[in-house]
Amino acid sequence: MTESSANKLINGDVCHRTANGKKSSGRNGFVKNHCLFQQPQQKKYRRPSEKNNHVVRNTSLYNRPFVEQFEETPLLVAVLTYVGYGILTIFGYLRDFLRNWGVENCHVARERDEQKDFVPLYQDFENFYTRNLYMRIRDNWNRPICSVPGAKMDLVERTSKDYNWTFEHTGKVVKDVINMGSYNYLGFAENTGSCADNATGSTHKYGVGVGSTRSEMGNLDIHEELEQLVARFLGVESSMAFGMGFATNSMNIPALAGKGCLILSDELNHASLALGARLSGATIRVFKHNNMVSLEKLLRDAIVHGQPRTHRPWKKMLILVEGIYSMEGSIVRLPEVIALKKHYKAYLYLDEAHSIGALGPRGGGVVDYFGLDPKDVDIMMGTFTKSFGAAGGYIGGKRELIDYLRSHSHSSIYATAMSPPVSQQIITSMKIIMGEDNTTLGAERLKQLSENTTYFRRKLREMGFIIYGNNDSPVVPMMLYMPAKIGAFGREMLKRNIGTVVVGFPATPIIESRARFCVSAAHTRDMLDTVSHRSETEAQLCVKYLEEHKYYLNSGVGVLEGRPHSAITMVEQQAQI
Repeated sequence: MTESSANKLINGDVCHRTANGKKSSGRNGFVKNHCLFQQPQQKKYRRPSEKNNHVVRNTSLYNRPFVEQFEETPLLVAVLTYVGYGILTIFGYLRDFLRNWGVENCHVARERDEQKDFVPLYQDFENFYTRNLYMRIRDNWNRPICSVPGAKMDLVERTSKDYNWTFEHTGKVVKDVINMGSYNYLGFAENTGSCADNATGSTHKYGVGVGSTRSEMGNLDIHEELEQLVARFLGVESSMAFGMGFATNSMNIPALAGKGCLILSDELNHASLALGARLSGATIRVFKHNNMVSLEKLLRDAIVHGQPRTHRPWKKMLILVEGIYSMEGSIVRLPEVIALKKHYKAYLYLDEAHSIGALGPRGGGVVDYFGLDPKDVDIMMGTFTKSFGAAGGYIGGKRELIDYLRSHSHSSIYATAMSPPVSQQIITSMKIIMGEDNTTLGAERLKQLSENTTYFRRKLREMGFIIYGNNDSPVVPMMLYMPAKIGAFGREMLKRNIGTVVVGFPATPIIESRARFCVSAAHTRDMLDTVSHRSETEAQLCVKYLEEHKYYLNSGVGVLEGRPHSAITMVEQQAQI
């Protein structure tokens, strides 16, 4: 990560380079009228070790401590991870050779013999990866759920007799699995209580589907109520609701930017943001994750050089960032982004899919979390699929912006209006968060989520696991690294009635596979203790196993300060791979 902004002065006339709170000396001590955020040249962009956590203390930009941790992958672990993928690749080519000669059955789609002269459809590396690597751990995904995805859930048991190519349901149900994978941050994904009752009443009144677009015969009074409520919740002039969160990004960005515009996108932005940027036809430039020096360099270059070939000024510069990054668990450095946006006269598009409702004293997302003015964000986007336990998305901002999108957004003109019971679910849950239901339930859930997040992260760190992200982020990535541990961790946790999400390449860098926990206000302390205790038990078994085989002696990788390293949290013998 870049150097903390707490050690940088922001001034319209002068920007001092500093390190550890001290002014640097020499010919590069001062830079006039060039930048807001400057980084010492001897420091390169890298993730700091655990000893050098990214900390931002109270400054004129930040009103609270900002702590994020991204520990570098140990060299030995990285080498072993590459070796693991290399072995899998070699065996994959061997099995493809056997399939080609009919020695091994082929379960994948492939060209017919009559099409051998055509351009191949299935002979790319992506299909090779799916065939020979993904299939080995495919049983960890797409598990059927047969209950409400609350703090606990029920899973349909399934087995595979052909090594995960096909699955069969056994007819049994795995009961009371602790749900650490759903985005149910505030616990509103439930089938009892006021949300469920009001949604049921809305179904009886309006039905389930609308059968038309908002611009034709699908605009209901409940939709108008929802949009007014969202605008009030966000603190903006107006808002607009959409039936699908993914389409909120992918279909609205093309309406906001086009040819001759420049989009500056964080390298870890969600696929919906990337797709929307590509569909817009605008020029796209990517800056390093949460790196304000990288972003500022792109902004300065854009102003100096203008458009390619013609060098004309860009029609518009649009910065795309997320509130909470769902794979990293990090929070956007919004105060610094806003400072850059104002200084270079750019526009800011903020995706609060994971942060709205989950951050801030009022649940207002990262804007509320940092105590900023919503007017400083030009386009406020978010989804209802996480904290509100519903579906769809929204965009909030100035009234002129929303009026423009109503007539230019494809997801507004051509898409069916949001389902009435879904709209009612959002209205009820949002009023609870805002306290407009005359109860303190919303404030209690926000407090409980914050306490659960702090407690769970602290317990995992005390056990020695490598945890990514911000201390206040309910998304908690725990590093696994090696490919065999992806499947092993998911299977072993399910055996202990814990449902987790495991993620590997290509969703993450090849040497940064991880398990991702999503903390909810519905989780009790006993549930969180159960999850952390199971992980710790398996880690201790793994350390004992590695001690016997001398895998990590004198390497500095196996144990961190006498505690198990998360890269070796699973015993390979238990993986049954």
